Amino acid sequence: MAKAPEVQQGLYSRGMMAVMVAQFLSAFGDNALLFATLAVLKQQFYPDWSQPVLQMVFVGAYILFAPFVGQFADSLAKGRVMMIANALKLFGAAVICAGFNPFVGYTLVGIGAAAYSPAKYGILGELTTGDRLVKANGLMESSTIAAILMGSVAGGVLADWHILAALGVCVLVYGGAVAANFLIPRLQPARTGLSWHPGKMVAHFSLACRTLWHMGETRFSLVGTSMFWGAGVTLRFLLVLWVPVALGLTDNATPTYLNAMVAIGIVAGAGAAARLVTLKTVARCMPAGVLIGVGVAFFAVQHSLLPAYILLMVIGMLGGFFVVPLNALLQDRGKHTVGAGNAIAVQNLGENIAMLLMLGLYSLAVKVGVPVIGIGVGFGVLFAVAISGLWVWKRGQDKKARQRTAP
Repeated sequence: MAKAPEVQQGLYSRGMMAVMVAQFLSAFGDNALLFATLAVLKQQFYPDWSQPVLQMVFVGAYILFAPFVGQFADSLAKGRVMMIANALKLFGAAVICAGFNPFVGYTLVGIGAAAYSPAKYGILGELTTGDRLVKANGLMESSTIAAILMGSVAGGVLADWHILAALGVCVLVYGGAVAANFLIPRLQPARTGLSWHPGKMVAHFSLACRTLWHMGETRFSLVGTSMFWGAGVTLRFLLVLWVPVALGLTDNATPTYLNAMVAIGIVAGAGAAARLVTLKTVARCMPAGVLIGVGVAFFAVQHSLLPAYILLMVIGMLGGFFVVPLNALLQDRGKHTVGAGNAIAVQNLGENIAMLLMLGLYSLAVKVGVPVIGIGVGFGVLFAVAISGLWVWKRGQDKKARQRTAP
């Protein structure tokens, strides 16, 4: 039976700030660990196509546990769910640091991340409401992107200096995230009394998927965010191979600096979205989505650092402006239908299926020898076309809705 959690209206309340600190540390660890683990793969002479496969095992955890993590987030105080998830991330990082198989350790981190995501986004709707939710998502994205920026650079730079030191920093940061979670207020669970039988949980999650998919606004949000994050993770791995081909550089740090430019741009774009877009004007974000693909295509043909930095910052700004309103829309509609935790779990399923498909296609293209620059151009063009199609579909849905309500 659903139970309305206590809502604290202040956007800068103690609870909200504790969530942002915990999110920053957790995301910092995630991104530093990725580049440190990629350095481990290079040091141990894994083939190039194994790099996106590392991310695919991470993504696979999201997909496998999607039917369970939403109910887990809604059935307990979300701050405690975040703490448990960060503890699992800490353990996975320690496994890699201790010299065990990096794929095993990174899978454990993926399971922790899968449990963490519905709680970190779902708690926003319990700490604030209405149009403040768009602003809260802007804060969340800004915290996350600042962590991506600093974590990516720290992971790459430390890995160039000493891989074990980079991995040790990741362990310490995850420990800090666990500690920060203790400062999050223990809100009431959003939903209680649900069955924990695996079969019933899968059935309940399937019902949540159908419910959200049959609502026009949430379907629009699910498709848009899935395409965005699938593209984002593919771009990250494209950069790793693009740098030595286009720039002739073979260090670990340069791809992290380029990723950092995307992160800086997303912070700016998220801030602009918080000021210029509301839940009633979400469609304003669509032109930015189309321009992301155009920007990637132009970026892929660059051969010097300055234009690459500029284009990636612009791509990041467009991305922040595109994804923040879509996240807020899903959280608001999901909270009133299937529960915020379940809504984010459904979103994670869609996003990670998109990531898996895009990473799979990217790995296949690399393995069969398609030039990296050609992959980048094709990827950008396809993304622009896909978002254009989603935009046209959204306009058609809005037109039908107006016709139904017209006197």
